[in-house]
Amino acid sequence: MEVGFIGIGAMGVGMVRNLRKAGHKVMIWNRTAASLTELAAEGAEVASSAAACARNEVVISMLADDAAVEEVMLTPAFMDALGPQTIHVSMATISAALAERMTVEHLARGRTYVSAPVFGRPPAAAAAQLFVVAAGDPAALARCEPLFQAMGQRTFIVGDRPSAANVLKISGNFMLAAMMETLGEAFALTRKHGIEPAQFLDVLTSTIFPAPVYKIYGGLIAADNYEPAGFKLRLGLKDVRLAQEAADAAMVPMPLAGLLHDRYMTAIVKGYGDFDWAGIARLSAEAAGLPPQR
Repeated sequence: MEVGFIGIGAMGVGMVRNLRKAGHKVMIWNRTAASLTELAAEGAEVASSAAACARNEVVISMLADDAAVEEVMLTPAFMDALGPQTIHVSMATISAALAERMTVEHLARGRTYVSAPVFGRPPAAAAAQLFVVAAGDPAALARCEPLFQAMGQRTFIVGDRPSAANVLKISGNFMLAAMMETLGEAFALTRKHGIEPAQFLDVLTSTIFPAPVYKIYGGLIAADNYEPAGFKLRLGLKDVRLAQEAADAAMVPMPLAGLLHDRYMTAIVKGYGDFDWAGIARLSAEAAGLPPQR
């Protein structure tokens, strides 16, 4: 399949490699051209513009936030370049409201839009172990399934309304943010009582919380090691805000989201914005009078 891929960040690099490994022809574009060098050297075709990518059978966008999507995708240059049979698949974590707007804009032009955000960090993207949450026209989803299989270990279809996939992804990220706050507080408590973080992590993940996310993020907190970031803390704040926006639109009270918003904002003000988002645990350690471990 001929695929355009827009957004070559930490996630995009692994995703493009796996698409090419599966035999797909991939054309790449990024707002910052320097990030294309490595993939270009491996044989990926570099597009002259995002619009050039839009002329493929499928164009995948993996951009950082709503503003980036609006800047690149919601332009006449990109939208008018979409072929009549081209499927645009957004795999980024964007707001439900923007996903709905994207759906309307594509339908107005007789074009197809699919939301397929993913769960997984850059190592999972590199290993083709992402979980894909997809929603949109069933025929379009069927056409995209070989691409999802190349990049992930399982695809979850959650309906024909693209924004449903974004609501599910945002909800999952909200839960991850809450989990990391509780981990930070629990590590501070046990550490203040003289229990080694590594021992607490071992007991925690060997008994009541054996899930991979507890092992991954608990490991970062136990080591007090948040750089380089797999997912930046400032993007964690963005996702909490997306959850709040979706909740406001549906009149769903989410009191914990308000607390997380303030915690992540405080961490950014303190200079931790480029930490991995597990770095929220630093706030609990500092409040307990505990020094950094490294």
